[in-house]
Amino acid sequence: MTGDGNTFDDTEYTACVLPANTRFAAPASLSLLEAALLEGVSLPSSCRNGTCRACISKLHAGSVRYRVEWPGLSLDEKEDGYILPCVACPTSDVVFEPVGAA
Repeated sequence: MTGDGNTFDDTEYTACVLPANTRFAAPASLSLLEAALLEGVSLPSSCRNGTCRACISKLHAGSVRYRVEWPGLSLDEKEDGYILPCVACPTSDVVFEPVGAA
């Protein structure tokens, strides 16, 4: 049996959270929020399912895929580079900034 049907991706990327330049390991199999919490990095969150928008962040570099078909972002927000780290899994190294960051 081949691994062609395997959806588990063990690729590990690096995430950087602005403005403090906090870095953490971000496996492709975890959401950015899950990876941050495992590394002791605190990010804003509440629902953890892509609806409350507490974690909304601006993606400055990199790319993500979503665990849910339509996360709680408008098309304009998606096009402007906003992400929801609670349901966004990295597909490259990423740099992002929580909207409420001071």
